[in-house]
Amino acid sequence: MAKDNLTAVLHGIEDLRLVSQARFPKSIQMTSNHCISSLQEQRPIPQINDDEVLIAMDSVGICGSDVHYLAHGRIGDFILTKPMVIGHESSGVVTKLGKKVTSLKVGDRVAIEPGVPCRYCDHCKQGKYNLCAGMVFCATPPYDGNLTRYYKHPADFCFKLPDHVTMEEGALLEPLSVGVHACRRAEVTLGSKVLILGAGPIGLVTLLAAKSMGASEILITDLLQQRLDVAKELGATHTLLLKKDQSAEETADLVRKTLCGEPDKSIDCCGAESSARLAIFATRSGGVVVVVGMGAPEVKLPMINALAREVDIRGVFRYCNDYAAALALVSSGKVNVKRLVTHHFSIEDTDKAFETSRKGLGGAIKVMIHVQPRDTNNSCKF
Repeated sequence: MAKDNLTAVLHGIEDLRLVSQARFPKSIQMTSNHCISSLQEQRPIPQINDDEVLIAMDSVGICGSDVHYLAHGRIGDFILTKPMVIGHESSGVVTKLGKKVTSLKVGDRVAIEPGVPCRYCDHCKQGKYNLCAGMVFCATPPYDGNLTRYYKHPADFCFKLPDHVTMEEGALLEPLSVGVHACRRAEVTLGSKVLILGAGPIGLVTLLAAKSMGASEILITDLLQQRLDVAKELGATHTLLLKKDQSAEETADLVRKTLCGEPDKSIDCCGAESSARLAIFATRSGGVVVVVGMGAPEVKLPMINALAREVDIRGVFRYCNDYAAALALVSSGKVNVKRLVTHHFSIEDTDKAFETSRKGLGGAIKVMIHVQPRDTNNSCKF
């Protein structure tokens, strides 16, 4: 086993460092003007517990939350107070087993569900472990993520990948699980008419999930035409290019005209106040609004409108019991997530990868960081 454990560590706002356990560790630092400076730190290879596996990481996607922590140092009540390893959309290869692990073997390629609950609280016992107050979630302060060469994780939150599923697709099970959970919360089913607000990565995986669950019409909105073009490729039946100066009421009229009716499910993947307002105004009476995107802590919403029309408003926090479904969708070919990956970088170029993701350079949708050389662990090229 290699002794080098190259790791991307977020030390603070605009301070992302690439560190290693080697004698002369390479390190980068992103500052506000994106300069690179030389630093030296040590990062040990983890020692596993009996129920854990050691994983040689392969692919790690950059999530909007990773970029947000880099730019702002916090998301809501999750505040960066000490150095944290970044990254949570990931896959890798098992290199070592804990004594009690029987579900996996060395050499298995796995997707990693990054949140591990306490398993004992009422939420966990009721199957809603995403609400567990004791959740340990990768790259959410104060817990480390897995953009590193070697990472340990409980074996029962690792999902073995079939041979024909690539490591990149394994990493994309994380955002796809968000889309699956959102559609389940919205109760999307055969014949559903769905409005999706935002055609970023989460909006697009929600589109894929809604389509796989039988939605007959899917309208997706965004401020950027290039994102809507991708949504159309992925199966959206309608797209709507929004303007920043439009009111929610005006846009709701456009939604109704485009769909020739009202959506019975609206899923907000933006987190902006304007998109949440639009979701409520546009949804048919008795329908469901699901809010996925996280924005300001407090927003102004048309509650009387929602109450008088019995529009349910439901939140989404990550996912719960959705990874297996996401894997089944990908492995069966019912959902193709490959189109989402637009850029590839090696872990040594983590700074360039984050710059591409945060600025949307080259039409970036999902930026993938390769801890090992591309296709090392794929049976066919991605």
